[in-house]
Amino acid sequence: MIKAVIKQFIPEYHNTKDRNVRERYCVLAGALGILCNLVLFAVKLTIGRLMNSISILSDAFNNLSDMGSSVISILGAKMSNRRPDREHPFGHGRMEYIASFLVACIIFIVGFELLRSSIDKILHPEPVRFSVVLVVILSLSLLVKLWMFSYNRYMGKQIDSTVLRAAASDSLNDVAATAAVIVATVVGNFVAFPIDGIMGVLVSVLIMRSGFQIAKEVADRLLGQRPDPALVKELSDRILSYDGIIGIHDMIVHNYGPGRNFASVHAEVSDDCDIIKIHEIIDAAEQAIFRETGVAMVIHMDPVSLNSPETQELKKLVAQIISEIDPSLTIHDFRITKGQSRINVIFDLVVPIEATPARRKEITSQIAERLRAADPRYTAVIQVDTSFVS
Repeated sequence: MIKAVIKQFIPEYHNTKDRNVRERYCVLAGALGILCNLVLFAVKLTIGRLMNSISILSDAFNNLSDMGSSVISILGAKMSNRRPDREHPFGHGRMEYIASFLVACIIFIVGFELLRSSIDKILHPEPVRFSVVLVVILSLSLLVKLWMFSYNRYMGKQIDSTVLRAAASDSLNDVAATAAVIVATVVGNFVAFPIDGIMGVLVSVLIMRSGFQIAKEVADRLLGQRPDPALVKELSDRILSYDGIIGIHDMIVHNYGPGRNFASVHAEVSDDCDIIKIHEIIDAAEQAIFRETGVAMVIHMDPVSLNSPETQELKKLVAQIISEIDPSLTIHDFRITKGQSRINVIFDLVVPIEATPARRKEITSQIAERLRAADPRYTAVIQVDTSFVS
């Protein structure tokens, strides 16, 4: 059903990398959430008044407050799709993460309030009164919330949206809470202990846990995560497909919100190539990558010596040394300079990001010692790097 709704209301729905399409997904999900909660509110309010039931009326206004997540989804989508301005040259894409964090806070607060009321019910138990009408209404609400969870999760996956995944978790929490009330209402008539309070505590813990997980995911994205390996491979393959580029290193990918990636990389080219020609090739690569992937790429040229047998032999020696020390190590920007009594062996060494300063110093010392053992004239000049993409 949700696929039919998406096709009806979102033109070019399959082009999920387009910012306007992403916005329409979030707005549609938010609008459906508002509509569903309004319908539940109206039905429960009407029946609650007819039956003069406080519990049903309370649940009705709970649905009214549930619209907050949907409103935040819409506002977050609208704000994140605003054009860049002077104060925010990279755009407003991270507003979606902030919106997701607000939803996570709402979820956590709801869970905490449920925990508090559940503990109160355990300490001051009250008899659970069974009502067929209440069970039917809660079952209807549960089915609607299940559908809301389903479409939010589906659309969240389609556009990789943290705010829609947060909305899905919010709906799933409502399902768990409603199911707990139904179970407590039915079973409470047959047991003496306060099952409604116990069920409430269990559900509240799950709700707070989901709120914490959403907040953690959002915080990770705001702090900066390692880029998707598939994206790194795609960018690498595209760059290396151009004539004249023989290698790449020092790739960095920055994310400023969904679909807003900026990247830089050093491209290795022969030191005797036509600089004008290779500059045109790199310009073409940058433009094609942006056009085809949406990633704003800056490529820096790094000349490397390919025609010096001595340099190539020394590079092989260093590569062998570092592979014996740690196979995960790599080198780039390799070159040599000769003096009267020594040969400077200069290169950048890429070490694992988790390597401690002491370990890095130990590795460089071992490399320098082995180079001197091979030839006393060799002096290692090592710049230690860290990979930001692997």
